[in-house]
Amino acid sequence: MEFLRTLKPLFTLPQHWIPVRCIPTRCCSNLAKASVNSRQRRTAVDRFRTQLSSGPNFQDFIKGVSVNKTQPADEESSDRHGYLSEDLEMGNSRRVYFETYGCQMNVNDTEIAWSILQRKGYLRTSDLNEADVVLLVTCSIREKAEQTIWNRLQQLTAMKRKRLKTHTPMKIGILGCMAERLKTELLEREKLVDVLAGPDAYRDLPRLLTVADGGLQASNVLLSLEETYADIMPVHYAPQGHSAFVSIMRGCDNMCSYCIVPFTRGRERSRPVSSILEEVRLLSDQGVKEVTLLGQNVNSYRDTSEEQFCGSDLTQHSRGFKTVYRTKQGGLRFSDLLDRVSLIDPDMRIRFTSPHPKDFPDEVLHLIAERRNICSQIHLPAQSGSSQVLKAMRRGYTREAYLDLVKNIKKIIPEVSLSSDFISGFCGETEDDHQQTLSLIREVGYNVGFLFAYSMRKKTSAYHRLQDDVPAEVKRRRLEECISVFREEAARVNAALIGSTRLVLVEGKSKRSAEDLCGRTDGNMKVIFPKEDVAAQFAESNTAPINAGDYVLVKISSANSQSLRGRALGHSSLRGSVKHCETLPTHRVDERVASVNTVD
Repeated sequence: MEFLRTLKPLFTLPQHWIPVRCIPTRCCSNLAKASVNSRQRRTAVDRFRTQLSSGPNFQDFIKGVSVNKTQPADEESSDRHGYLSEDLEMGNSRRVYFETYGCQMNVNDTEIAWSILQRKGYLRTSDLNEADVVLLVTCSIREKAEQTIWNRLQQLTAMKRKRLKTHTPMKIGILGCMAERLKTELLEREKLVDVLAGPDAYRDLPRLLTVADGGLQASNVLLSLEETYADIMPVHYAPQGHSAFVSIMRGCDNMCSYCIVPFTRGRERSRPVSSILEEVRLLSDQGVKEVTLLGQNVNSYRDTSEEQFCGSDLTQHSRGFKTVYRTKQGGLRFSDLLDRVSLIDPDMRIRFTSPHPKDFPDEVLHLIAERRNICSQIHLPAQSGSSQVLKAMRRGYTREAYLDLVKNIKKIIPEVSLSSDFISGFCGETEDDHQQTLSLIREVGYNVGFLFAYSMRKKTSAYHRLQDDVPAEVKRRRLEECISVFREEAARVNAALIGSTRLVLVEGKSKRSAEDLCGRTDGNMKVIFPKEDVAAQFAESNTAPINAGDYVLVKISSANSQSLRGRALGHSSLRGSVKHCETLPTHRVDERVASVNTVD
């Protein structure tokens, strides 16, 4: 190995050859909409296919060697591939259609992928029938999530066969977690897709699509220890345009025994703070009123990109919590980032998801309590109320430690809104374990729960070491009981809010009635109220209409387990209001518990 390491500076496999996986299928080329001369492009494609069939030559393996002996000086040179002409990598106004499944990280991944393709001349369409390229951004967290994608691929393949009879054939690509986990099945066995790109390979999309345009299948599912897309400014595509997701870190090091994420998204790495602040400032300039910081383990953020950040102090965890890895040292922490982000725009709400309970030291909690624009809402995934099950899950805490954390959070942030994740029917879960979970739900008083029946995933520690021994019907029953308890809690906490006044960020029209508007409170509670002109500022006589993106004060008049109802009193702002309008607890009530095998 030492001998091989000495060769590394001289012999390196070029980036453009590593990820290519070519399986001869059919020869077709989408040339109808190309802006370059079709005959020249066909010749270039044929020449490219000839190069692919012969493979790289010796010079391709020698670092720093090129035919012209010179290297491009511009910043995009690292993304270019010597065997592809620049014209071939251009989209030439081909239309791309995205479908996004799963978590908010996949929404952000879609925005990153689109930013990369937009630079290369692709156009985006919301009409599937117009699409030249269809890209599915996928999720592998549960079996049902993957089955949804398989079903969709069958539909798209049927549509593609019809398009083959025309002069504009369609290409299908799978992006994200499912691309990494099921690459062999997708490319070789089923042969339903043309392109696969894992979560760390979106920069390679233009090249992969070029390979597919030449009639070959192509994939890049390599995971990276460094990729954060820090230099890629996502193209936010939210319909309302008043809220946005900002990715601050990628991957996860926790290695919970049930979770596939470390195997599909790789190790933790944090985006430089300067890049994050730049994106948030840009969103503020565009009028965005709410930003959600994203990461698989968002509050374990640790920026070591600059020397002055790399001190000797150890990462502080919640009291009573431990990790499966050695305590990390140095870096700019999540509390530092949250502090800097919240100062950019005092009238912009800041949220974050999804955190791990181990990463809530007191400095984070005090910052949330002090800053008016950091929402007093914390997602605190418990997964189970049984210490025995938590140990099997490798969560790093006991029931008692978790409850102590909840007490500390409520002490520092008295009006906090808590939500959680729970898994029913994990390996070895007994009836007593299940009852402990129900009692934890009641004791904490969550107002939102994301609940699922356990679905074993290959590659995980549970797959190799534990038995999925809880029958499906038992999982279903226990899940239904957990959902029932959550609904009881939501109805209870919501009823206590009747008569209080809440600051609401308006999202737009209610889905059920064009006469009503819908928005959310600081605690992420959904509030529905009539669409009518109200005071331009609270207690003023002049009135003004309410639009999406406005802050309004709403007095709550009724509640159910899913939402609040009220009437707007007047326009307001984060700067001009106290953090909580009443002393009543602010609980999140957007009740979105899941049924069996249902992904929210």
